[in-house]
Amino acid sequence: MVVYRASDHVLVDTGGVGYQIYCSERTLAEIPGEGVKLSLYTDLLVREDLLQLFGFLTVSERELHRLLISVQGVGAKASLSILGTLGMEGTLHAISLGDWGAVRAAHGVGPRIAQRIVNELADKIGEILALSMDGGSDSPFEDSTDVEEVPGMSAARLNPGQTSARSEALSALVNLGYGQSEALKFIAETLVEYPDAQTETVIRESLRRMAPSG
Repeated sequence: MVVYRASDHVLVDTGGVGYQIYCSERTLAEIPGEGVKLSLYTDLLVREDLLQLFGFLTVSERELHRLLISVQGVGAKASLSILGTLGMEGTLHAISLGDWGAVRAAHGVGPRIAQRIVNELADKIGEILALSMDGGSDSPFEDSTDVEEVPGMSAARLNPGQTSARSEALSALVNLGYGQSEALKFIAETLVEYPDAQTETVIRESLRRMAPSG
């Protein structure tokens, strides 16, 4: 239950024990008021003289936070600043396009750190994109027989594994703001070249093809 909400953290009561959990501005904006039940996915920072909890509304956002802090020079506060400024989708979009300028817009993130983030994480965000998608029957494209066909990769010629990878990759790219037709085109090209690719690979290779050259 939410006991108190500050500008950078919430105090949550769990069975009589209070936990101070730091969150991004966007997460705090979505957290209900005091006295309301709350569930957060947390990451614990452990140091010799400090224990800090960081909270996220989704597993995928928590995993993106963990990826961000794996970059040298990026601490938990910088990660929360990035997520608070761009949101999870915006952060993934900036990394996929190599747009370090967007990452730099976050408070406390300099140009060198921003460039390091997009350079080091460009090939690692596929798993986060896949994790962020709804699975099973909730996917609007799963088991669909009327999804727009793309030259060179018709639905009739896709094996079950390819159908699943295409649907999941399409959902991820559309969530990032790409048009469905554009996304389908590059997904199709990827599956032609890598017919046995898993979802993460399809997403990564499609993003690579969609990124502007030069």
